[in-house]
Amino acid sequence: MTESTDSPVDIADRALATDSEDLLDFAAQIADQVQSFLISVRDIAAQPDEDGIDEGLASLPYLLLEVSQLLLAGGRLGAFEDFVPEERFESDAGPDPDLDAMRDRLAILFEGLDEYAEVFDPYAAPPEITVNRLSDDLTAIATDLVHGLAHYEEGRVVEALWWWQFSYVSTWGAAASAVLRAIQSLIAHDRLEPAHDPETEATDRELVEVAEEAVQRR
Repeated sequence: MTESTDSPVDIADRALATDSEDLLDFAAQIADQVQSFLISVRDIAAQPDEDGIDEGLASLPYLLLEVSQLLLAGGRLGAFEDFVPEERFESDAGPDPDLDAMRDRLAILFEGLDEYAEVFDPYAAPPEITVNRLSDDLTAIATDLVHGLAHYEEGRVVEALWWWQFSYVSTWGAAASAVLRAIQSLIAHDRLEPAHDPETEATDRELVEVAEEAVQRR
């Protein structure tokens, strides 16, 4: 077996090759992930809200998977050489769909979980802490992705890749990263913190009282 002498840069250059066949395949992979994310978020938003916060918690593992996969697609776009549209001005992709209803449904689904704190720019001095909403961020991400998908479905592959890449760097990449951290935190709290048990809490209080009385008798 001959040992490869290619450097990591050489390997990366080949992985990011831009001949037409590779480009079409790359675009199809990104489009598949975009569609998967959009379908999942819409399905989650369409869930009944009868169980309130429990229903929101139940959807977190699915969102964790979809947002993680979407960020992988975004990382591939960010690592790729800059895409340049064939035309100087962006082609009309038509009106973006109204996703306000989806935003409202997500806000209801995540009631009590929706707001989270995020560092807006980790390199700012001092860092700025912002209050975000999962429902707003997921809807904003979906809006960016749908816009690029409209180009892709009209056969404007390079324009779709340009838009997804540009919006990843400028907007939805940061939003998706923030959402992922928030979801990871919620899952960690849900799985690592002890469940609320009134009987156990009563027993703990009794033990504390017994210990305090023993200290006072000394």
